[in-house]
Amino acid sequence: MERRSFLQQSTLAGISALTFGGATALAGSAKGAEKDNTAAAGKTFNLDYAPHQGMFKNSGGEDFLDQIRFMHDQGFRSIEDNGMLGRDTAQQNKIGDLLAKLGMRMGVFVIDGGENWKVSLTTGKKEHLDVFLKACERSVELAKRVNAKWATVVPGFFERRTPIGVQTGNVIDALRAGSEILEKGGLTMVLEPLSDTPELFLRTSDQTYEICRAVNSPSCKILFDIYHMQRNEGNIINMINHCWSEIAYVQIGDNPGRNEPGTGEINYRNVFKHLHEKGYKGVMGMEHGNAKPGKEGEAALIKAYRDADNFL
Repeated sequence: MERRSFLQQSTLAGISALTFGGATALAGSAKGAEKDNTAAAGKTFNLDYAPHQGMFKNSGGEDFLDQIRFMHDQGFRSIEDNGMLGRDTAQQNKIGDLLAKLGMRMGVFVIDGGENWKVSLTTGKKEHLDVFLKACERSVELAKRVNAKWATVVPGFFERRTPIGVQTGNVIDALRAGSEILEKGGLTMVLEPLSDTPELFLRTSDQTYEICRAVNSPSCKILFDIYHMQRNEGNIINMINHCWSEIAYVQIGDNPGRNEPGTGEINYRNVFKHLHEKGYKGVMGMEHGNAKPGKEGEAALIKAYRDADNFL
């Protein structure tokens, strides 16, 4: 064979091998998250992460009960469902029965009588208090069906015609009255400071800590949503330490974007490690979206939690 022909054939063969190798590598990378999840499927996490409805609809199916089964198969041992109070009793009972069968915990649902996103408890007016207390009573009955221990409370918007100290006093009075109802049912309200709009009364963890101490009830504690607190105050680990005695529940979401850990600026592996070292045994609500669509996005989300949970 002439030298020129040999070199041409050798070059073509090399290019072909590189092309094939590159394609194989890309295919392997695309399947990486799925393989990792398959290998770890069923293994529980170091912390108790709780997905919500729709997070795994492509993998688990449209039915929420099937999604819960899929979550369990992937190693999750809790769920949360903000809208549980609005479900019919039959559906609530089905969810509660399935959680009991699978040995899973119910995380938060929202105590909402329809006034969470308007001026309400800050006013001190009886009509708003009555709506809140009725929602507390309904929540105690729901908690029995699904064995819930925590429920989210949002005190609503500022009443800007009233001094802030008076608004704070009004909120404390309302929460004390609600706590009396919840204590009897073994349910804890967890107050959630939020970043959605500056119109919301409850904005920071130290403000929430102050209110919980004033209410002085085991049924009134803090929901520390890491996403919202990163936006409103930052200094996450230090603020967890400052407010630790009043924190009963934690929620997750990276910032910016409010998606799974690893998609934003928060060092979730360090935050999770810190919570674990402090002995946190509660639920970690996955109150965020999926960064990517479809089954691939759901597999990537699970892998993100496996990575962030790998802190031991």
